[in-house]
Amino acid sequence: MDRFTTLTGIAAPMPLVNIDTDMIIPKQFLKTIQRSGLGVNLFDEMRYDRDGNELPDFVLNQPAYRDARILVAGDNFGCGSSREHAPWALLDFGIRCVISTSFADIFFNNCFKNGILPVVLPQQAVDLLMEDARKGANARMTVDLENQTVTTSDGVSFGFEVDPFRKHCLLNGLDDIGLTMEKAPAIESYETRMAQARPWV
Repeated sequence: MDRFTTLTGIAAPMPLVNIDTDMIIPKQFLKTIQRSGLGVNLFDEMRYDRDGNELPDFVLNQPAYRDARILVAGDNFGCGSSREHAPWALLDFGIRCVISTSFADIFFNNCFKNGILPVVLPQQAVDLLMEDARKGANARMTVDLENQTVTTSDGVSFGFEVDPFRKHCLLNGLDDIGLTMEKAPAIESYETRMAQARPWV
């Protein structure tokens, strides 16, 4: 998993509330267990018409937001089913941070496990960030995980809270496997001792 330290990039405004995981990645794309390749189908039903043509009004189809790295969204982002494909699709598209007033619990947890930082801020702060995001490609936000701040293109900063353990994992690029591998010497030592003490096992 890639480390998350400081992210500066284009933020796409998505003021919709209750964006669920089926909107993020529709069910017909859940057949794969690969984490890559899902970005093209992110928000599929909002991005394309029935013939697969891009809908020009959708934010991520607009030239200013095709390279967005941050998403500023409405309340209750990631609700619905618990599919891990949702953060996979966001990450594959290039989104590393989602900012909202609230997230569904399972989606929130899955983000941290996949290298995405979900930032919870009060409505007033999200409204200001949404307006900043609407400025387009020339307005770049900065998300600083170490200092736990989000800064607008105009230099206005908001502090956010994050669990210390999850912060540690993101800063060091540690998913569940990475956390286990940190204990590799202790695991190997234990296995050696057990092999000597119980060779019949």
